[in-house]
Amino acid sequence: MGIDRLIHEPARFSIMANLYVVEEADFLFLSRRIGLTRGNLSAHMRKLEEGGYIEVRKGFMGRRPHTVLAITEKGQEAFKNYVSDIKNALQGFE
Repeated sequence: MGIDRLIHEPARFSIMANLYVVEEADFLFLSRRIGLTRGNLSAHMRKLEEGGYIEVRKGFMGRRPHTVLAITEKGQEAFKNYVSDIKNALQGFE
């Protein structure tokens, strides 16, 4: 099947890895945790959302915009498969 190119990009891998272990995370938390600018994070999350790997919910906290990201079931399965594929690809290098 091959490596999932959507996840393989380092910034998108970081987004997926962080979302895989939590129920949801807000945009600013991920931006700070991963070290991406807001514009860069936004572009990568859009690709993951288009692929069906994450869900993005936008709303307000008080008067401020608030964006929350969560991994979908499809995203969880894709991430699990990606990690397994990488492990399999690296087995001969031990």
